[in-house]
Order: sequence, then C-alpha cells, then structure tokens
Amino acid sequence: MSRIRRPSLRVNTLLPMATFACFIALWYLYATFNYDNPVQRRNALPYPHEIITDGFMPVTDKVNGLRPILGYMWPTVKVTILGLSIAITLGIALAVLMNLSRSVERALFPYAVVLQTVPILAITPLLTQLFGEELGVRLVVTVLIAIFPVITNTLFGLQSTDQMHHDLFTLSHVSRRTRLWCLELPSALPSLMTGIRIASGSAVIGSVVADFFFVKGEKGIGYYIRTRQQKSIERPEMFAGTITASIFGVLMFLLVGWVTTRAIRDWYDKD
Repeated sequence: MSRIRRPSLRVNTLLPMATFACFIALWYLYATFNYDNPVQRRNALPYPHEIITDGFMPVTDKVNGLRPILGYMWPTVKVTILGLSIAITLGIALAVLMNLSRSVERALFPYAVVLQTVPILAITPLLTQLFGEELGVRLVVTVLIAIFPVITNTLFGLQSTDQMHHDLFTLSHVSRRTRLWCLELPSALPSLMTGIRIASGSAVIGSVVADFFFVKGEKGIGYYIRTRQQKSIERPEMFAGTITASIFGVLMFLLVGWVTTRAIRDWYDKD
C-alpha cells in the first residue's frame, strides 16, 4: 500500500513566503496609488518599511521603538496566560457537569452561547461597575471570549465516546466517576486540546480588547495601540504595536498547538 506523499519542507516554506511577498507588494501598490500626498499616505497607511524604521526603531530607545512596545506587551501576556488558564479550568468543569446531567446541559449551554455572542463593548459599563477597571475586569473579558470553544469542544468529546466502550464499562459495573476518568476524559482529549488551541487565540484577542477599554492599572499593548491611533502622525507606531500583538497571538497558537500535539499523541493520530 503506497503512502501518501507529504509536501516537502521547501514547498511548505516557499508557499507562505510567496503569499507574504504578494501581500506586501499589494500593500505598496495600494498605498502608492491611493494617496497622492506622501504625508497623508504616511499618516493613513504607511509603507511596510516605514513601520519598521519609525515604529520599531530604534530598538533600545525608552520612548519610541521596540522597547516600549515590549514593555506594554508584558501586562497583556500576563492577562492572556492567566485568563486562558481560568477559561480552561472553568470550561472543562462546566463541560463535565453538562455531560453528567442532561438537565444541567439544557440549563447552562444556552448561556454559554450567550456569553460567546454578547458584544463586550455593550456591557463595558456593567463590567466596570462589577469588576473595576484593573486586572479583574481584564481577566473577565478574556475568559468570556476564550471559554466557549473549551466548553463546546470538551462537551463534544465527552459525548462522542465510543458506545462499545461504554457497554464494556457497564458490564464491568464501574462507577460513574471511574467511567468519567478512565473512559470519557481520555476519549475527549483530542477535542479538548482543539478547544484549548482555539481558545489561546481568543484569549489574546480578549486581553487586547480589554486593554482598549480599561485603562487603569498596568497598561497593555491595546492601550499603546489606542493612544497611537488617536494621532495620525504616530500611525507607524500603531501598526508596529498591532503587528507585535499579532505575532504574540501566532506564538501562543503555535506553543499551545505543540503542547496539545504532544499531549494527545498517544490517543490520536492526526495522519
């Protein structure tokens, strides 16, 4: 039986690089032909090289450049990791409860959907009244945005356990707790890890959004982006902050993906 040939490393590298090169080329073309005035263009859509020279450089300056951007990133990183941890813990707990009882699932799942669809901006005043404007409210926003994929994927995995395995456990007269720990949770692990991977990106979005609207306490990268957005002359700095936040999101996704792949390799073969 012939094995399916996988794309080579060169192909996997060249295709994303070619796509990125096309994107940069289109950026230059659009910025060049859409703005006649160079100053207006820079204040609206600066060239990529201007983002590097004016947004990220100089690297060691304390006021402008990469160093203050990284300083604003650190609070966002802390909120993201802590909020993701809370979302994972609560999401798994709620999914297990809903799996144990259909009544609990019918009672709680609609509200999990509501949490996913409610616009955070609309409830910002309420969140401020309840949790203040510092770390607590930022964690709440991050958890609200990140928890839904953990709940849905974990619940799907728990409810998708093979019925033959359930029958075997029934014949062995095992307890409900043993069935959960020895059968359902291991079977749900691939779905759970998929939910965590999705939630990792959502947690980054949630922490950056929280930085936009809650400015007391430690100020994150969202605050940096917001303040630079208000001044057109600082548009390269705004793009630099946005790119840095996006890179952090990609790194979080890759890191969580690597961890989850190692965690499920004994249960799940993605090939």
